[in-house]
Amino acid sequence: MTPLLAIAGLLTLAGPGDVPPPEAATTVATMPALRAALADPATDAIHLRAGVYEGDLEIRRPVRLLGERGAVLRGSGQGDVLRIEARDVLVDNLEIRRSGRRSTTEDAGVRATGESIVLRRLAIDDTLFGVALQQCKRCELDRVRVTGLGGDDPEALLGDAIKLWEVEDSTVRGCEVDRARDVVVWYSRRVALVDNAVRRSRYGTHLMHADDVTIEGGTFEENVVGIFVMYSTRVAIDDTVVAGARGAAGMGIGLKESESVTISRASVVANTTGIYFDRAPRMPEAPVRVVGSRLALNGMALRLHGRSDGVHVRGNDFVHNMSVVEVEGARELPPLDAPGNFWTDYEGYDLDRDRIGDVPFEVRALSRTLVANHPELEFFREGVAMGVIDAMASAVPLFGSRVLLRDPEPRTTRSWP
Repeated sequence: MTPLLAIAGLLTLAGPGDVPPPEAATTVATMPALRAALADPATDAIHLRAGVYEGDLEIRRPVRLLGERGAVLRGSGQGDVLRIEARDVLVDNLEIRRSGRRSTTEDAGVRATGESIVLRRLAIDDTLFGVALQQCKRCELDRVRVTGLGGDDPEALLGDAIKLWEVEDSTVRGCEVDRARDVVVWYSRRVALVDNAVRRSRYGTHLMHADDVTIEGGTFEENVVGIFVMYSTRVAIDDTVVAGARGAAGMGIGLKESESVTISRASVVANTTGIYFDRAPRMPEAPVRVVGSRLALNGMALRLHGRSDGVHVRGNDFVHNMSVVEVEGARELPPLDAPGNFWTDYEGYDLDRDRIGDVPFEVRALSRTLVANHPELEFFREGVAMGVIDAMASAVPLFGSRVLLRDPEPRTTRSWP
């Protein structure tokens, strides 16, 4: 499935729809009636008729709030539109609009603190932050659509679409984000992000001090950075599409000082840098693994800063990348060990037809050796002269004093179509 088709399938699921009212619900059609129903502890479920409910709202007890198509909570433009400080709360099938614009208070469409809070089928726009979950346990975002404040420059975007802070045992599923700043998961544990779509934003997903996190499925397209993992442990990225992170800072997946990270079945396509490793992992005994994935049409497929031991790249397809690998910030390191991959750059042969090349695949870069030994040459690193030097090192390996990557058993057939 192409990235555009993949994201089109996800976009149809998020936001409000035609949903029958809950049984035994109190039906309201005005904001005063809604506030009165929330103030009545005997009211377990509230059904909102289609219409605009003006003003900010707070929920401080267990309740189910469900709107019919066309029900809109429109805030005052000062602070959060909907604030939840409770447990066992469901908010379903609403449009939420017009938060405040104060960055110091991070005004949001929905701000929630508590346990077992479910936000489902919401459409949030004209808000600084979309959804902010803080100190939540066993909470869920399901098919929530957040549209940012607009603008074509992701660096100028103001608030995060989805922010999880000190959240545990929670799920973000089937959500759609467009033209917001970031989706962030910070200081959190055991969070699952499943089948989400983030487009035209800054960070598609940014993890920091987030352990035991799963990113499964979903599409991250035309962001500055698709997925970035910082200072986190035991992270699994599986079956994702990360495409179109262009520009000087464009990066499909970035890993910084994180351990026990597995990237599997990912499609990393048409980014400036496919996957970036910055001292990841810090400890070789807690490796970073890239397995069964496709890296195609990237400017640089793999970029490593610092040590490469503890990075395992196996069983992937490297297809028509402009460059395969670059290693920065270290002069004397063993080559990256990358067995059993397919490389369109491989020029060896398979005489016994076992689909494994008979000679190893190696990437040599004489220009990197020259720059490491003579930093004043850094200015010329992307120039034509350095390209000629690397081409010479590839054609005549004796000139290539440094091997950056070695695959002792390169595959001659692709795993991906």
